[in-house]
Amino acid sequence: MAHILPYAPMNVSPEDLLSWYERSRRDLPWRDPGVSPWQILVSEFMLQQTPVARVLPIWTEWVARWPTPSATAAASAADVLRAWGKLGYPRRAKRLHECATVIARDYDDVVPDDVDTLMTLPGVGSYTARAVACFAYRQPVPVVDTNVRRVMARAVHGRADAGTPSAVRDHADVTALLPENGVAHQFSAALMELGATVCTARTPRCGLCPVSRCRWRQAGYPPADGPARRPQTYAGTDRQVRGRLLDVLRDNTSPVTRAQLDVAWLTDTEQRDRALDSLLADGLVTRMPDGRYALVGDAP
Repeated sequence: MAHILPYAPMNVSPEDLLSWYERSRRDLPWRDPGVSPWQILVSEFMLQQTPVARVLPIWTEWVARWPTPSATAAASAADVLRAWGKLGYPRRAKRLHECATVIARDYDDVVPDDVDTLMTLPGVGSYTARAVACFAYRQPVPVVDTNVRRVMARAVHGRADAGTPSAVRDHADVTALLPENGVAHQFSAALMELGATVCTARTPRCGLCPVSRCRWRQAGYPPADGPARRPQTYAGTDRQVRGRLLDVLRDNTSPVTRAQLDVAWLTDTEQRDRALDSLLADGLVTRMPDGRYALVGDAP
């Protein structure tokens, strides 16, 4: 059990990491001064399982159009789904709309600043709550995503990958490293940036790493235990079919016929029917009394 304890944490120097971050961090707009907690929350919703490059244009247009929770809440669910575009996992857009409604109605249009309250909001889990508390309100709470877990596994524990997530262990690991001089939020951002840009899963660029005493490097880069993880596929999956069906509905502001939806995916009709049923069950699509279909919020 020794690996779950925050032993010898100072092999990750806050000074070295923050100095590297200041020089090397990406210019991401949700990190700019003056960005509101709501806009940071929007970025966290969008960045879940989605690359930064895909999020950038959508986030920029979104916060210009709907800069506050009340502005987002006032939009129709259909407009929100259209603005979400090709980010994938459209249930996140629906939950973000619901989250905006709750904040506007119950919190006077102000995003809560504590983790427990944030976690009561629609679509906000432990990671997102901690990210908002940390990055929007500069609270010294551990923020642990896949990138941070990989850095901790390698630099602190000398393992190639982080293995099975454990909130208790992962949060304890990061908490042990957080500096106490008011820059914990920057340190958390730097850890995340290091995992995203240098300590990557497949091609780590160790020559650029500011961690001088990485235990994985010192151990000679031992390989991960167990079989290699298979990369996630998209082509031919139900997710792709759902996306094709949603494309048809996003492109039409009035309800469409079943025939218009059917031509979106002719490869496997059973898969198409299953995908449509799941969109209906998720509340993203509505079936009209006359048999036509519309995005939720578009139905008259």
